[in-house]
Amino acid sequence: MSNLPDFRSRAVLLAHAQHSMSFYHPRCIDWSGGMYHFFKDDGRVYDAEQRHLVSSTRFVFTYAMAYRHFGQPEYLDGLRHALKFLREAHRDTEFGGYSWQLRCHPGGREVLDGTQHAYGQAFVLLAYSHALMAGLDEARPWVAETFELMERSFWEPEAGLYADEASRDWRERGSYRGQNANMHACEALLAAYRATGETRYLERAYTVAFNITQRQAERCGGLIWEHYDSNWQPDWQFNIEDPANLFRPWGYQPGHFTEWAKLLLQLESLGGALERDLSWALPTAERLFKVAVEKGWHAEHGGLCYSISPELNICDADKYFWVQAESAAAAAMLAQRTKHPFYWDWYERLWAYSWTHFVDHEHGAWWRILDAQNRKYSDEKSPAGKVDYHTMGACYDIVAVLDAADAAGERGHA
Repeated sequence: MSNLPDFRSRAVLLAHAQHSMSFYHPRCIDWSGGMYHFFKDDGRVYDAEQRHLVSSTRFVFTYAMAYRHFGQPEYLDGLRHALKFLREAHRDTEFGGYSWQLRCHPGGREVLDGTQHAYGQAFVLLAYSHALMAGLDEARPWVAETFELMERSFWEPEAGLYADEASRDWRERGSYRGQNANMHACEALLAAYRATGETRYLERAYTVAFNITQRQAERCGGLIWEHYDSNWQPDWQFNIEDPANLFRPWGYQPGHFTEWAKLLLQLESLGGALERDLSWALPTAERLFKVAVEKGWHAEHGGLCYSISPELNICDADKYFWVQAESAAAAAMLAQRTKHPFYWDWYERLWAYSWTHFVDHEHGAWWRILDAQNRKYSDEKSPAGKVDYHTMGACYDIVAVLDAADAAGERGHA
C-alpha cells in the first residue's frame, strides 16, 4: 500500500496501539470471569470456554500498558478484571504454581492442563510487575511471591538458568531445557526491577542473559539455539519433525534473536545499578540482529521468516506477526543506541512490510501468520497466546525510544 505513515511519529505509533487494543476491548471481557482467548478476523469469539495462562497474563500486560499510556478508566477496569482471574482462577491453590490451561463453563472451572511451565511463570511475573507499574499496589507482594516460586521450583544454580517444566504436583521435572522460557524470564525480571527497584531481579536478569547469549551461544556457533538437554548441551534434533511448534519450534529463530537484542539493550540501559561488566551486551545485540535480518529476510516476498537451519538457511518461510514487531522494536533501539542508519533502514523496511501485509486496518490487530507469499492460512486472527502483546508492546517500546531521543534533543519528528 502507498502513503505509509511516519513510523517515527509518537502519535502514529500510539494511535496504532490503540487501534489494536480496540480489536480486543471490550469484546474480550467475559464478565463471568477472565477474558475470551479465541477470535476470528472480525473479532467473533470462536471458543468461549478455554483459558490459557499465556493469554491471561498477556491481557494483564496489554491493559496495564494501555491504561498507563492513554489513562482511560475502562482500561483500568479491564486490568483489574484480568488480574483477578489470573490470581483467583489460574493460581493452583492445591499444589502452588499456575495452571497452564483451564476450561470455564456455566458449571464452574476445570483444569485441562496443570503442567507447571517456567515460560508461564515468567509471564505471571511479567503480569504482576506491569500491574504494579500501572498502580495496583496489591500486586507488589505477588511479584516477590512469583520470583521466589520460580527460584524454588525451576532455578538450577549450577547452570545459572531456569529449567522448563514440572508436573502439576512438582514431583517430576522434565528433562527438556529451553532458551525461550529463560528469555521471557529475563524480560519479566527486568520488569520486576522497574516495578520494585529491587536489584535482585536485575542481578538475576543479568545472569540469565549472560548465560544464554554468551555461554550457551558459544556451544552453538555463537548464536542462540532453542533446545537443550538436562545438562544444557544443545539438542539439535528436538522437534525437527515439528518445526512449527508454537512454543518450541526447531531451528534458529530470527524473532528470538531480535527479542534478545532488545532485552540486551534494556539490560545495558539499567546496568548502572549493577557492578557488572556489560561491554558484551551491545556487540551481541548487533550480531544477533544482523544475522536475523540478513539470513531470515525473504528475498522475494519480504518479511522475516520463522526459522533458519543450523546452516543459516531459511527452513520455515512462514511469517509470524510477533517476529516482525519485535524486530522493529529492536531496530529502533539499536538505531538510537548506535546512531547507525543501517538500523533505521531496517526499521522502516520492517514497518512498511508489516503495515502492508500484517496490519488489519479495518478490524484492528495483526494477522497471526502468513505463508511465504504473504497469504493467510485461516480466518483465526487471535487464538490463545496471541492477544497482540507483541505488537502493542513493540509500539510502546519504540515510543520510549523516541521519547528518549526527544529528551536528548536528537530528533525532530512529532
